[in-house]
Amino acid sequence: MNDQFRKLVPAIIALSVLAILPGCVHRRATIRTDPPGALISVGDREIGHSPASFDFTWYGTEEVTIRRDGYEMESHYIKLRRPWYQIPPLDLVTDNLLPGRVQDRQEFNFQLRPRVVVPGTELLERGNALRSEAEIGQ
Repeated sequence: MNDQFRKLVPAIIALSVLAILPGCVHRRATIRTDPPGALISVGDREIGHSPASFDFTWYGTEEVTIRRDGYEMESHYIKLRRPWYQIPPLDLVTDNLLPGRVQDRQEFNFQLRPRVVVPGTELLERGNALRSEAEIGQ
């Protein structure tokens, strides 16, 4: 039994070292707007004013909401793309075995559209026209 245990010691040590190694990939996305200073939300959480960055764990699609006074509120879906070194089984090596830290940086840029303010009289005219159309359709 003693010889069997000695044969297992290197494997046990290797597995122990793997278990305590931290992840070596730092994933971060940055949202930029033109003009800057828009409030950025990713999913249900606000991440700050543009340019704003957030860390992420999983690759895939995220909904980004952009708000700024004087500009249209916008929602976009961004695709956080998996780099080649994160494709299985390579990700096992980059996430656990590399001695250094791998940086995955992704940037997304959005051009904001100025808000169009419709004069009150024009808005009333549109409403009256829609009401007339609805009454004719009944």
